[in-house]
Amino acid sequence: MRRLTRYLARMFALDALILFGVVCFLLWMVQCLRIFDTVSVKGQSLLTLGWQGVLAMPPLVLTFAFVCVGIGLARALVALQSNHELHIIHTSHGLGDLFRAAGVVAILGATGVLIISNFLAPLANRQLNALNAAITADLVSSTLRPGRFMQVTPGVVLLIGGRTGNGEITEFFADDRRDPEVRRTYVAESATVARAEDGYILQLRNGSLQSRGPGERFSEVKFGQYHVNVDRFTQTTATPDPVSITDSVTLVRDALAAGEIAPRTLRKLTERMGEGLRVIGICLMVLAISAFPSGRRGRLVLPMEVVVLVIAFVDLAVSSYGLLGPQVGSVAGSVLMIAAGTVALAVRARRRFMAPIPQAAT
Repeated sequence: MRRLTRYLARMFALDALILFGVVCFLLWMVQCLRIFDTVSVKGQSLLTLGWQGVLAMPPLVLTFAFVCVGIGLARALVALQSNHELHIIHTSHGLGDLFRAAGVVAILGATGVLIISNFLAPLANRQLNALNAAITADLVSSTLRPGRFMQVTPGVVLLIGGRTGNGEITEFFADDRRDPEVRRTYVAESATVARAEDGYILQLRNGSLQSRGPGERFSEVKFGQYHVNVDRFTQTTATPDPVSITDSVTLVRDALAAGEIAPRTLRKLTERMGEGLRVIGICLMVLAISAFPSGRRGRLVLPMEVVVLVIAFVDLAVSSYGLLGPQVGSVAGSVLMIAAGTVALAVRARRRFMAPIPQAAT
């Protein structure tokens, strides 16, 4: 790698990493503030609060990582143009080094994002589910105050009547309204939290499970003993998604073993791989806009940070509509960015070799 390539790659990567670190810290603080009831109400330590915030970060990182790479690249290119280094790079035939440096940053950024989306995010989701189940188990077994309703997760409310000396819970009640179609209510005379191989279970005794479905349909099942996993009450949805907590290698291995791939799995794999394409696409767009010096001086110059945010917004909007179909629609915005960026970059590079480079003002 040439010295100029290393210099530019280091500049591009440093700006992106600084911005990425700042945004990560701010979002981690926001996550901790959002779940502060873990300490204030659920009786957990600040260490548990901080770790819960860390585990919630990988899925959030995917929503802004490509923006940080794009803004970092854009800021570095604007700085190069401001101090006239960009003019010197063009006049000294260093455009290839500029493109190679941007390519190194794009590939490294895409690789990092793919590692997060395919491995770290599923692992974090799995660990977060286990931590939430442990917090809920501790809340039910020792922290929850008798006679007080407590919302353990949006849509799930718990109530206990009291506790005996051996930790047994009396008069257990749980109301689950997460599913808009079905409302479930658990009522039991007594309950005990126990540790199982796959987590924590709630052992309910002498009670009933009431379900209310569409059209005011009602059903009730009475039981002498009923076991339910505690993590059933800790998910944001009534039906946990096993795909979101499974890494991509395992998903592909299971699909090969089964001889077919489920549509939900295909959509998730496409979505995860599309995160890498998103980084490459936004780098191409930024290069097409800012990699070429201009001698024009306009009154109103839109900051490149705003331009990158607008591009990211359009990308997410296009991807959300699924223009390429339900299975691969999540990469529609990335494909559009790559196509538009490649065409624009090729056109501007062709003009660069056909027209003289504007000289820096003295």
